[in-house]
Amino acid sequence: MLPSLLGGCCGVSFTGPGSRLFWIFLTLGLLGLSTDVLAHAVAQGDKGYIQETTGINLIAFIYLGAKHMVTGYDHLLFLLGVIFFLYRMQHIAIYVSLFALGHSTTMLLGVYFNVGINSYIIDAIIGLSIVYKALDNIGAYQRWFGFQPNTKAATLIFGFFHGFGLSTKIIEYDISPDGLIPNLLAFNVGVEIGQLIALAMILIVINFWRKTNGFFRHAYTANVAMMSAGFLLFGYQLTGYFVA
Repeated sequence: MLPSLLGGCCGVSFTGPGSRLFWIFLTLGLLGLSTDVLAHAVAQGDKGYIQETTGINLIAFIYLGAKHMVTGYDHLLFLLGVIFFLYRMQHIAIYVSLFALGHSTTMLLGVYFNVGINSYIIDAIIGLSIVYKALDNIGAYQRWFGFQPNTKAATLIFGFFHGFGLSTKIIEYDISPDGLIPNLLAFNVGVEIGQLIALAMILIVINFWRKTNGFFRHAYTANVAMMSAGFLLFGYQLTGYFVA
């Protein structure tokens, strides 16, 4: 797989269905990164709802959790990187479950124990998680350092950081302690529902792409684009930290 991938990076063709699909991916990603929506930010209307609501509101928080995941481009980019070269559903299930475990743990514990991290710093780390996975997909660590990091452990660890990114935002919005635990659990259920929806959409598109002749020719370029998006997010958040 990797030799074909690396060989294709020097002979990229920009025609054909595989190429068109790749550029659709790239365009959508760049459009997402150019919007006003920051990583892990919550829409103003949702922010106001979180600040004002009291008591148990399970359906509303399930909706908010699902909406956050489906519209969270940093989550989706990392998820895309994780499953990029996974073909068997049991392997996909393992990695997605590890990411969900990490994400859920730090989101719930972070809010419950009021453990917040500077939002710019945590979102910059999340940007680097995308860079890490893109480099892993192109075999950079084996070529540069002669070893392969434990991909399962890395997925779990970066899941922890993604969860802290969300818990930090929720803490900033002063969620009411009245009904906190049920609402947080409902929010997490929504996040997992949103992740499954996003995963299904990604798998439909990438499986179609894999059936084209252009997949391996453009897989290297797609991961370079993913890595660039991660660096862009990292630089944007780091700049915000120093100028805020």
